[in-house]
Amino acid sequence: MIASFMDLGAPVSSSKSRSGGSPQLDFPDMESLPPEAKEEPVEPPETRKRETAESMARRQREISISEFFSKNRHLLGFDNPRKALLTTVKEAVDNSLDACEDAGILPSLKVEIIQIEEERFRVCVEDNGPGIVKAQIPKIFGKLLYGSKFHTLKQSRGQQGIGISAAGMYGLLTTGKSIAVTSRTGPGKPAHYYEIQIDTRKNAPQVITDRVVEWEPPHGTRVEIELAGTYKKGRHSVDDYIRQTAIANPHCEIVFSVPGEDGPLHLERGSSVLPPEPKAIKPHPYGVELGVLIRMMKESPVRQLGAFLQKEFSRVSSRVAQEICGEASLKTRANPRSIAAGEAERLYRAINSTKIMSPATNCLSPIGEEQILSGLKKEIDADFYTAVTRSPSVYRGNPFQVEAGLAYGGTLPGDELVELMRFANRVPLQYQQSACAISKAVLGIDWRSYGLSQSKGALPAGPVLLFVHIASAWVPFTSESKEAVAAYPEITRELRLALQECGRKLASHIRTHRRAAEEQKKRSYIEKYIPHIGIALREILGFSESAENRLVETLKDVLERSRTA
Repeated sequence: MIASFMDLGAPVSSSKSRSGGSPQLDFPDMESLPPEAKEEPVEPPETRKRETAESMARRQREISISEFFSKNRHLLGFDNPRKALLTTVKEAVDNSLDACEDAGILPSLKVEIIQIEEERFRVCVEDNGPGIVKAQIPKIFGKLLYGSKFHTLKQSRGQQGIGISAAGMYGLLTTGKSIAVTSRTGPGKPAHYYEIQIDTRKNAPQVITDRVVEWEPPHGTRVEIELAGTYKKGRHSVDDYIRQTAIANPHCEIVFSVPGEDGPLHLERGSSVLPPEPKAIKPHPYGVELGVLIRMMKESPVRQLGAFLQKEFSRVSSRVAQEICGEASLKTRANPRSIAAGEAERLYRAINSTKIMSPATNCLSPIGEEQILSGLKKEIDADFYTAVTRSPSVYRGNPFQVEAGLAYGGTLPGDELVELMRFANRVPLQYQQSACAISKAVLGIDWRSYGLSQSKGALPAGPVLLFVHIASAWVPFTSESKEAVAAYPEITRELRLALQECGRKLASHIRTHRRAAEEQKKRSYIEKYIPHIGIALREILGFSESAENRLVETLKDVLERSRTA
């Protein structure tokens, strides 16, 4: 009987009965229970209304790319107000520099940050580039993933066509203000002024204002974005980004205005030579994956497999195409569209087992040792400068080139960790330093062998600035915010070799400087006692005063000749 009551959930008292000590059963008094205990029992789960396939289908819809990034804007670098301000300036400046260089124009930029409220700013970036065609302005600034660089294999700052439109979207989300664009394509042509917003549900531009305005520059583009942000000086600031941009782009002139300063900062160009123009190349066979290869064959207008391999890929000659087809047991005249999945897999394996020349490197535009030194000397006060440009290399079929520069001494602080400047395609990388292949390469070198002090697992310490640049047709960034480079083994190796070469030059300079300092110290001791030697010899040998002076001069001359010998 007790068991049946317990099964029904009746509470059992912990006290024992007077007669036998067995547990007593306590039945609750309904009057003493709280009101919520008297409510009706909860409906059993099996009787609740559940979703059906039809009801779930009615709620499903396509998500646009701009709608996704409006909710995940941290992926693009807009995760806090300070970084959002920096990212906005960065995206606008990158676009301006690319446009000027593509048109063969020495860039002259005006960057202005105007404080409207405590945490609201207006960012204005104006360039002297070729301008933008009227019909393209709304799409470029009001549509994510719209651009001309994604499908082109050549070095450029922008890659995805997502940066400046994302900055405009952030401004719209945080202030409700449209992005304002003024552009003119040449002298005598009208200047068009647009105010654009982005429809995040459709990833489409909404033109609020479109009119012709009076604008003084003969050609160029001006972008204005109002946004919520925070302006602070120091590391990871807009000021630091502009300074690093001027170092990596010595051919660029920048006029920079910020809140709280009396006048603009004028960063003059240190070189009148434009970077070499990169040429677009076809993808290299080693960098193409199986699924991409199948898609390319299905979409190609070429009707013969051998011709397809030669036309769609770089470094594939007629002989190499025949060798690949022979290894895959396929005919060079086979129609690429009719290649089955198994045959495509054989073709893919044959491509990777065939020796193919490395891709052309004219798609790259490295800064160059001379220009790196020019940028460092223009902005950094140091005693010693050096730069290294490595030969091009390849990762996953993508050509890349590593450059490194170093400044030592001067006004650089000697009791702090070295300042590391990271660049990818001439763009400063300000955040995610610990996740970057560049930082890992620096930490992986024993800088003590090059004359610097270094704690385990830390950057070296000393009056040093390190400049490291990666140029590539497709930089392997670790995220959409483009702040860190992935640590491919080929990239890590080239980084290490470039840094070690700079380190050897630094060690040679430090040894020479220390040796010279020691010699100068010894020389000062000897110079100090030469007059006393003259006096002693005069007293011992009975020299005249004139003979003593001649002796002192002779000893000084001997000391000088021994120093310069």
